[in-house]
Amino acid sequence: MPRRLPSLPALRAFEAAGRHLSFRRAAEELLVTPSAISHQVQRLERELGTALFVRKTRAIALTPAGERYLDGVRRAFDLLAEETRAVRAPERAVLRVSLLVSFATHWLVPRLGRFAAAHPEIELRLEPSNALADLKGGEADLAIRYGTGGWPEVEATLLLADRIAPVVSPALLQRGPQIATPADLLHHTLLLSYAREPIEWPVWSAAHGFDLARARTLMLHDYNIVLEAALAGQGVAMGRHALIGERLRSGALVEPLGGPPFAPPGLGYWLVTRPGPLPPPVTDFTDWIRGEAAEPA
Repeated sequence: MPRRLPSLPALRAFEAAGRHLSFRRAAEELLVTPSAISHQVQRLERELGTALFVRKTRAIALTPAGERYLDGVRRAFDLLAEETRAVRAPERAVLRVSLLVSFATHWLVPRLGRFAAAHPEIELRLEPSNALADLKGGEADLAIRYGTGGWPEVEATLLLADRIAPVVSPALLQRGPQIATPADLLHHTLLLSYAREPIEWPVWSAAHGFDLARARTLMLHDYNIVLEAALAGQGVAMGRHALIGERLRSGALVEPLGGPPFAPPGLGYWLVTRPGPLPPPVTDFTDWIRGEAAEPA
């Protein structure tokens, strides 16, 4: 025997009006007019053949039949909501990560398949930028920054220590002039990536007695462009070993000065979060990426 059920809009209008004891407040909740709520309730009362509300000048009250019916309708709605939650696909948490394009391209993206496999419940959104995201203001959930730390109003832990050394394409060395000492760099264009506080060339120059102020420089937007310019033989880049290992192994870039790369204290890629307790998606990602950073390159 088929079920004879009232319309869902009429039941929703009745349940909201009965819960609030107000057609106006029910209308605000359901984003309709009070008149629409009243018409739906009247339709339900005609179908049931009984009054559900006592209408007063400035208020409404449930009749005994209305009280009984409201209790049943609310239990039915609760059961429907519970069963809907049980079968609905779980919502994926969105995690926004602010980071440099170069770090995303050369280090993070090749590893992301492992994060997706380990955490299918998290939708990762990479937001590449050279600017420092305002984590406190909610611009991102966490950031990966390059530098030596010390940023205000955030918690920062070193993720990946870096080593640096000048790198060039073999074609540039063949073309000359040769680079045998730091002073020889003055005969070439130094390729720099834009930063609020440049770090790599200044700290390397200070440690190697190189007068950076006398050098010919070319400022480029980000480190990806610096690497492409170096590969094209347009100048000397400061190589970040955390990112260029494959290019050094393949010989696409070489270190003309030889010797071990320089490791400035604290220089590298940092995990940056808001102070205080962190939500599970953030801790899941930070735990995963720390494990990746601990693996041999």
